[in-house]
Amino acid sequence: MANPRTLEIYRSRLIATERKARLTVDTYVREISRFLDWALREGVGLETATPSDLARFLIERAEGGLDPRSVAKSISALRSFCRHLVEEGIRKDDPATVLERPRAGRRLPAVLSRGKVDELLASVDVSGPLGIRDRALFELVYSAGLRVSEAVGLDLSDVDFAEGLACVRGKGNKERLVPFGDEAASWLRRYLSESRMILVRAGRSGALFVNSRGARLSRKGIWKNYSAVAASVGAGTKLHTLRHSYATELLAGGADLRSVQELLGHADIGTTQIYTHVDAASLRANHRRYLPVLKGPAK
Repeated sequence: MANPRTLEIYRSRLIATERKARLTVDTYVREISRFLDWALREGVGLETATPSDLARFLIERAEGGLDPRSVAKSISALRSFCRHLVEEGIRKDDPATVLERPRAGRRLPAVLSRGKVDELLASVDVSGPLGIRDRALFELVYSAGLRVSEAVGLDLSDVDFAEGLACVRGKGNKERLVPFGDEAASWLRRYLSESRMILVRAGRSGALFVNSRGARLSRKGIWKNYSAVAASVGAGTKLHTLRHSYATELLAGGADLRSVQELLGHADIGTTQIYTHVDAASLRANHRRYLPVLKGPAK
């Protein structure tokens, strides 16, 4: 088993020196733990491990079913760990410098047509307070392009009906103002006037969206409710699809990439550019579907 002390020192480096995000730290430490266990089984020492040894480990991981994206993460972890070994004086050379990250294919996000989104939203059972809440939530996620975590974090004071704006806290706790449409506003007003007071009862929660006990609705609760509704109309089961559909529809309607970046809260415009590929894919699909096959001149 991997030496806990070795992993703890490495974890500290990732946090204090490399300032990696918590999720990245956990991923790297988990992958290095696998590598150390593998090295122990294979009789490979940290001081003597060669590029070929690292390659053998990666090949074994890939043959175990690891996809290219995950192999790339494993390589990044090995590079980071080997730098750590050099800086700690455990090694004089860095065997990971020759490792090249595989080119992972760009995965296009799934999107729904406007008609499918309308069908999905209309299928929500609004006969009770929880259904009205869900309809309002899903309408807002689609109308404002929200992440699930952003919808969960909204407070009553974050919604400005007069301006049609919501103050959203995104990644890194960065705030941004996003507009929402009339349909979302209509369902939010209905939720606030008919349902929320029933769910909160005597409590004093400041959360916009609450569960059946009056506490802030959790991401798990949202995912569970959306999955059931989406599956019933064959629309997939990921709420994030509504955000993808929102972004794609904006670009298809003529919005510029920089504006969409701001609305989505992307730090890097390269993240937003993925939606231009989605739209292009849609154009190609429609071209093949609707344009008659052109034949050459008759001979």
